[in-house]
Parts: sequence; structure tokens; C-alpha cells
Amino acid sequence: MTAKKKIAVAKGDGIGPEIMDSTLRILEAAGAKIEPVFIDIGEQVYKKGHSAGIEPSAWDILRETKVFFKAPITTPQGGGYKSLNVTVRTTLGLFANVRPCISLYPYVDTKHPKLDVVIVRENEEDLYTGIEHKQTSDTVQCLKLISRPGSEKIIRYAFEYAKAYGRKKVTAMVKDNIMKQSDGLFHEVFKEIAKDYPDLEAASEIIDIGAAHLAERPQTYDVVVTLNLYGDIISDIVAQVAGSVGMAGSANIGEVVSMFEAIHGSAPDIAGKNMANPSGLLNAAVMMLVHIGQPDIAAKVQNAWLLTIEEGIHTGDIFKAGVSRIKVGTKEFADAVIGNLGHLPEKFKPVSFGKAKAIHIPEYKRVALQKELVGVDVFLDWAPGTPDELGKKLGTISGDLKLRMITNRGVKVYPNGAPETFLTDHWRCRFVSSNTADGEIGDNYAGIQAEQVAKLLLRIAEAGLDSVQTENLYKFQGKRAFSLGGGE
Repeated sequence: MTAKKKIAVAKGDGIGPEIMDSTLRILEAAGAKIEPVFIDIGEQVYKKGHSAGIEPSAWDILRETKVFFKAPITTPQGGGYKSLNVTVRTTLGLFANVRPCISLYPYVDTKHPKLDVVIVRENEEDLYTGIEHKQTSDTVQCLKLISRPGSEKIIRYAFEYAKAYGRKKVTAMVKDNIMKQSDGLFHEVFKEIAKDYPDLEAASEIIDIGAAHLAERPQTYDVVVTLNLYGDIISDIVAQVAGSVGMAGSANIGEVVSMFEAIHGSAPDIAGKNMANPSGLLNAAVMMLVHIGQPDIAAKVQNAWLLTIEEGIHTGDIFKAGVSRIKVGTKEFADAVIGNLGHLPEKFKPVSFGKAKAIHIPEYKRVALQKELVGVDVFLDWAPGTPDELGKKLGTISGDLKLRMITNRGVKVYPNGAPETFLTDHWRCRFVSSNTADGEIGDNYAGIQAEQVAKLLLRIAEAGLDSVQTENLYKFQGKRAFSLGGGE
């Protein structure tokens, strides 16, 4: 007899305890081989002084079980409280957020009856690293960090997911027509990895038109993989057009620990009233069962749930006169699902997860690239005068480097700027080797030494100019690895 798999379970706040109890009853009735280990998270833990909403001792349980099944929580209002989800994701390396969205038409209203899309979102990088700085009176900076290992992990996961779940197509969504280095890296890695999966169709789209297409014709997509911010946005778009935001489950997959949850909130206004729909958490549980190697039980649970939906046994959030048959509470809905275990839906397509199981990503193999310093961008907080005045001032102190250009909010303003350009107090001043020919826009940048940059910064300070940031400009393997920008 197979031993039960220990999982960390948190009942959360608001409706959390109700929907978790109902979900666990269904899993037990279905024969899931799991052993819950309960931990406390959420509002009461926050109020005990734990700013992330989780007891320190719970981390050991998460590392031991490697599976976290979580109900919604309430984060207290006011400052000083961290997002529990973000804390768990970043601390435990949960690199992939997976959100399947499926139409439940005609029982849940949608204009897209054939919608069946999975959004695979990078979970650790991008603008969500939260590295921000106020640099001048006018300007705040937020750093977008995209790494090759981060891109490789999430993209390969998307292809492996498609293969494991019988999907046919993976689409990457990026904005590399503008962000040629960061989104360009993600797109480059996507094209490299797609070659390893010749049986799967691979496509890519610019995120803005891609988001529009997802809202207008989502049935043409299968698996979509994208960066953190874009994924956050389009996963909500797809869930909304599916009409079932409150019924969707979510997985946060890591190489060691993974977390499974509903995507909706704790709904304290209906807590304790036997009104909540446990479907979102139940669908997360289905994902969890597949992850821990129990695909047959997962299919048994989801097919019973689908049959319950098509029988018109609905909680109040989706009850619709003329379509629904019986309005039930949380407990009664769970009872109906339990009663349908072992039976298949008739109108919905029955699910089968085959031999799907946890997806393992190979270890990243870092390759050191030849790197050459070819210039520096110095950002200044400066407001007294015009671009020409700043350019002349910098030209007198550039020493053995030369001032290539000045931009303001990314627009070239020196030399040969336009008088109509609106200016702030935040200036990017690019210095390159005096041996780099004017007009070169390819990879023909001459190398410089780090000491030249240090001496330049000292001269800038001695001239009374306020440098708020520097970014070295490099070539890797002889190829320019920075944006030209500003019309250079």
C-alpha cells in the first residue's frame, strides 16, 4: 500500500477554513493519499508581529513536506505587512505560476465557450523584484531584471507542461520590439528551447496585441508563457473572459517546494455563512494531486466536479435561474461532488491526466562569456540649464573619454536635440572611448579601462555635478549588450 504524502495545509482567513474543510473532505472521499500537516498563516499571525504572515516554525514544515496547500488569507490594512505569497515565492524559489482557465459555458456566462488556456508566468524576476529608487526630484526608477537561467527555467517548464498535459502549442508573449535586451533575451531563449520540442507548435507575439487577442479569441491559444508583469495581467484577463475568476486554481512551482491555492481572496463578508464556492481551491487541489504523482485521483476529482457543475448544482456566486437547478451552500456542494466521484461528465469533456507528473527542469549550466568594457552611462540630477549647456560642461571634463550623447527620459537631446522636447532633471550622459568613431551604431565600440570610468566620475563630482547612477556598457562575445537609445 502506497504511503500517504505529507502536505502542509493552511486554512487561512475568512472563507478559507470552510472551503479548505470541504476540499479536504472531497480529497479523502476520492482516496487521495495525502496526510495534511496544518500550519497557521494569515491575519492572526500578522497581528502577532510576524510581518510576512507566517510563523517562523512553518518554514521547516514547508521544507519537509515540499508541498504547500493554501487557502486565502487576509492581510491587515496599514503599512509594514508583507505579501505572504511574494515572500513564499521568492524565499522558496517558486519560479513558475501556472493558471489554467477553462470555459464552463453555459453554466458560467462567457462569450468564449471553447476557451481552454493555461498561462505560465515567470514568478521571481522582472519588475516584481521591487528594486526602485527615487533619483531626482522628478524621477523614480524601477529596475527590470531578466536573467537567462530564469528565462530558461520558465520556458522549459511551459514546454514540459504542454507535453505532459497533452497540449499542442506554446506561445511566448514579449515586448522585444521596444525592450530589445531584456525581453529580447526571453524571446531568444524561447526560440532556442522550442527547437528541443519539434512535436509542439511554438509561436510568439508582442504582448499588447497578444493581450487583445486573448480577450477577443482566447480559443486560439493553448499554453502561453511570459514574463512576470505580463503574466500577472493576462492571467486575470483570461480568467475574467472565461467568466470564472472565483473558480480558478493556481500553482506556484519550485524546484524543491511548490504551493497550490485558489486565486480569489478571503471574502470575509460571507465567512461562516456556508455560502462560499470551494471550486477554486478544489481545482488547485487537482493540480497538486498531479504534481505529487496521483493523476488518477486528480482526474476522478475534477470529473466529479465537472459533473456537479453540469447537473446545475451551484453555489450562489454562479447560480443562474433557468440554467442552474439547485442553489447550495459550501458543504452541500462538496457533498454533491463526493456523490459524483467515479462518474464522468456528459456535456463537458472528461479529463484524463494520463501519466502526467511533477515536471523537473535540468540544472542550469552557466557559460562564462567574454566581456569587454566599452563605455559608461552616467545619470545626473541637473536642472540649471539647457542640454547644450550641460553638453559643453561635460565636454570640458570628459578627459580621455568622449561624450557620445545626452538623453532625457530616453530622448536624445544632445547633440542636435529638438527644442520642443520636454525636459526633466534626470539626464543620461553616455561616454565612450575617444577611439570610437562618431556615427558607429553597431558593435564597433573601442574598449576602455575601469580606471577611466573612475577618473571620469571623480571629475564629474569635482565639477559640482550630482551623479545618481552609473551603468557600464559592455560587449559580450564581441556583441554590443546595451541599447543604443535616444536615436544614437
